[in-house]
Amino acid sequence: MDAATWGAVGLVAAGLITALAAVYGHRGQQRVAQSGVLITGYGTLLDQVQEERDRAQAKLAENEVKLAEAYADLARERADKATCERRIAELTTEKAALVRRITELEGRTT
Repeated sequence: MDAATWGAVGLVAAGLITALAAVYGHRGQQRVAQSGVLITGYGTLLDQVQEERDRAQAKLAENEVKLAEAYADLARERADKATCERRIAELTTEKAALVRRITELEGRTT
């Protein structure tokens, strides 16, 4: 084979190698694009999860405030109940003393 033939064979081989490299490169480019879609999809999903977490935390904080208010109301009601029970006990004791005093004075109680 002479140099011209070898040059032609080399040129054909280089063309084939270039074509194979282009096909392989195109496939790699598609993989990168798909990876980009996956990463973008993952990023979107992550954003949605974070937004949902933020909403849940806000609702939790709101519920904690409501719970604290409910406990405060309960404490006030218990304090009011205790005050009423003390007043009832005082009035009952006073009534008993008055009944005894009336009895001592030989009166009739109703």
